Amino acid sequence: MLHALVPLIVAVLFFRRDWKKAYLIMMATMIVDVDHLLATPIYDPLRCSIGFHPLHQTVPMLLYAVACFIPKLRYVGIGLVIHMALDAIDCQWTNGIWMM
Repeated sequence: MLHALVPLIVAVLFFRRDWKKAYLIMMATMIVDVDHLLATPIYDPLRCSIGFHPLHQTVPMLLYAVACFIPKLRYVGIGLVIHMALDAIDCQWTNGIWMM
């Protein structure tokens, strides 16, 4: 849910003139989860994707951050950074760090 809502909010707030294009490109970056197909099992609700899946590692994430500053790649970079940030938050919730 948040993986669709947060990019929409960012697109509308920061890219008002091209919000539809920005949103569609950011949503297209969700294809980054294709690396989950390399894991066994493909889906594990207790597994943190950050640091586990190849496209969720430090070096690719640094490249995603750099892409935010390249005008032609800006929407892609922002979409990927949002995705990784939301996955990191999910890891925190899954591991009970924010549980009271």
